[in-house]
Amino acid sequence: MKNIIFILIYFLPVFVCAQQKLDKSSPIDYMWENVGNAGFSAWGANYISIAFNQSGQPYVAYEDYAYGFKATVMKFNGSNWVNVGNPGFSIGPAYYISLGVSQADQPYIAFSNGENFNMATVMKFDGTNWVNVGNACFSPDGAACLSLAFSPIGEPYVAYLDFGNSNKATVMKFNGTTWVNIGIAGFSSGEVNWTSLAFNPYNGQPYVAYKDIANDGKATVMKFNGTNWENVGNAGFTVGHVEYTELAFSPSGEPHVAFVDFGNSRKITVMKFNGTNWVDVGNAGFSATTADYTNLAFSPNGDPYVAYEDYVNAGKVTVMKFDGTNWINVGNDGFSAGTAQYIDLALSPAGQPYVAYQDYEYSGNATVMKYDSVVVGINDPQESRLSLYPNPVTEILSIEFNGNNNYVKFIEIYDLQGKKISKFQTCETKINIDTKNYLRGLYFIKIRTRELNYIEKFCKTE
Repeated sequence: MKNIIFILIYFLPVFVCAQQKLDKSSPIDYMWENVGNAGFSAWGANYISIAFNQSGQPYVAYEDYAYGFKATVMKFNGSNWVNVGNPGFSIGPAYYISLGVSQADQPYIAFSNGENFNMATVMKFDGTNWVNVGNACFSPDGAACLSLAFSPIGEPYVAYLDFGNSNKATVMKFNGTTWVNIGIAGFSSGEVNWTSLAFNPYNGQPYVAYKDIANDGKATVMKFNGTNWENVGNAGFTVGHVEYTELAFSPSGEPHVAFVDFGNSRKITVMKFNGTNWVDVGNAGFSATTADYTNLAFSPNGDPYVAYEDYVNAGKVTVMKFDGTNWINVGNDGFSAGTAQYIDLALSPAGQPYVAYQDYEYSGNATVMKYDSVVVGINDPQESRLSLYPNPVTEILSIEFNGNNNYVKFIEIYDLQGKKISKFQTCETKINIDTKNYLRGLYFIKIRTRELNYIEKFCKTE
């Protein structure tokens, strides 16, 4: 149907093109856009973690360069990113930050406390201040790769690489009074890395995924059966060794693990446990090329999404989802303005994907983007932000930015099928685009700045 629509637009007179309104059938109708300003943190940000409260408000936690590498949490109030309590509220530097929001809508963070031998600490915001949950530095020794999750009854759990137990995996929970071990401390067969904790939504059992050094660095998943930790399927079930293991459950209760797969050219692979074995979800190594900072999350309708640093796109962010048969891009691949690290993915309660990351286009500050509908009609009222003329255009299209907008503008032009035709950047307040070699039809122009991210349409007539 989309091809038929395009043919009709191509051959109908100019006035039809100018009046054309699109339904949500074109890939360009949905684009990645900034949530608030790009690079909104005061300075550089590491260990970025994103989560939502019950009403869908995004929160971001990170190690804050502007405050001595301590922890800062911000939330988006609909217009701007604002601090939740004081910025830099942890006693010392905060590493391996993991953010969660409880069922009571309280934000919690777990982190490795650089002030006290990197021991694990969990804090929550009580509405006024950030306060410790139980004792600060509750782990007996240092902790790394912290992963925070809430049980179905709301108890906070933390999984981590346990320095005090030969770098094996340990899981602890806060029982309302103190932090206690779940099973034995250091329950894995050997050293671990990239610990990731999640709960089975049906029986409430905690699961942990990790890189298993005792099994050649392959992925292992274990669950707590109420008494002991036991393997879920075979230990070391992946083809080769892995990095950035991320565990998540589908709404139907199947555990899935995403990882950078060294058995498949260091591309992204997702596997699920079918009750007997770990099997690939779609093709193994489905990303276009090598990747890092893998993240996995599910939409409410059960679609798995992954986000990662995409080396075929200069280390920018790419998000893909599994459509039941194949892994497909969510919007454009490599959509971030620059190289991205410490990438974290979350889906809002309404199923809208968000990514938070350290943004090297903005000096390593924090940026959050979401995948959203941003198309407006050609004849829709224009805001004062720019003028686009003549529209329809036969040869030279002028874009004039109103006001003293001499900041950098990233401009991309797409055809109706979502194919990128042109890409450039400018600091000018007025630019001219030569469209004489464009085919007749509708085009979209995406303009991204530090302050705004939006799309307009124009029509090429001759």
